[in-house]
Formats: sequence, C-alpha cells, structure tokens
Amino acid sequence: MARAPAQPYLTAADHLDWEQTQVERHEYIDGEVFAMAGAEDAHVTVVVNLTAALHRHVRGTPCKTYVSDMRLHVAASNAYFYPDVMVTRDGGDPASRLSKSASVLVVEVLSPSTAHCDTGVKFAHYRHIASLREYVLIDIDRRSADVYRKGADGLWVLHPFSDAQAVELASVDLTLPAAELFADLEDGGAAAQ
Repeated sequence: MARAPAQPYLTAADHLDWEQTQVERHEYIDGEVFAMAGAEDAHVTVVVNLTAALHRHVRGTPCKTYVSDMRLHVAASNAYFYPDVMVTRDGGDPASRLSKSASVLVVEVLSPSTAHCDTGVKFAHYRHIASLREYVLIDIDRRSADVYRKGADGLWVLHPFSDAQAVELASVDLTLPAAELFADLEDGGAAAQ
C-alpha cells in the first residue's frame, strides 16, 4: 500500500465504482484510496505456492481460496483491502462477486514497501473481521512465517515458524512444509533478485 492517498476523499460506493475503471488496484480506508504496488518474483512465487496448497486442501469443503485480485471488505473499518491470499468459509460470501467479508484466514507476504503497513495498519483493521481466525505474515528473506491466531478468549497469540519448520494453519487444518511454501526460490530469497 502506498503511503499517500491516490485520490481525494471518496465514499465506499464511489471508490468501488471508480476502482472498476482503473488499471491498477487501490485499497480503501474510510475515504482514502491508496495505490497498490507491484510484486517481485519471489513474492509472487510464495503466493502461488501457498494458494495452490490451500486450494487443493479446501477443495470440496465450504471454504474457498482467493488471491490478491479479490477484495476483502472490513465493514467495521469502512475499508477494502487486497490481501495476498485469503480463505473464506461463510456461505454468504459467494453472493458478492467483487469482494468477500467472511475470511477465516488472511495472508500477507512481506516486502520492504509493505511490511510496516501489513504488520500494523492492516492487522489492526483485519482484527475487526468477526470470522477471522488467523493472520499470517510471511517473510521471504528470513524464510519464516508469523501466524497470529485468535484464541477462544478473543486474544491474538503469535505462533512463529522459521527455517525448516512446517507452518501450521489451524483455521483450515493445514500443515504446510516450509520446503513447499518456499519452493522455487533462489537462495537468499528476495535479496537474491
């Protein structure tokens, strides 16, 4: 997410209408519109690896996997985001062809230009999604994942996974080997590019 708003104040309805005419994607937070940056090879590779694993795993269940072209609506924040990967489980979400609002899992792959926003601003908004059970931040350079899992008490607890550890996604009952998540990356991750 770019730091400077791309447009003057817009209502959510105006943003959605305007967004359909744009080539680039824009995230929306309570009247402000932010241009989305493009992604590097390593970022896209990890997103594809994770999406493929999740898609295979949830096929035939009430869950559905989406990638960064699908909006996530956070009604409590009057916001629309484009997470790298998300999984929904609510039957009402398929009725909306342009956005989803009942994610159980949201994943962001960190990059130098988005890490600050992904770890702070976005997570603060995502926590308002009642159905959300896990928020995952993947660090390509460190070959690690921080999984924030919502407990029965409503508190978010960090479950870090690093190096060769498999990443456990309890929200969808999937354990993903690190070798599969980081497959096809050059040695050194994003730094090698």
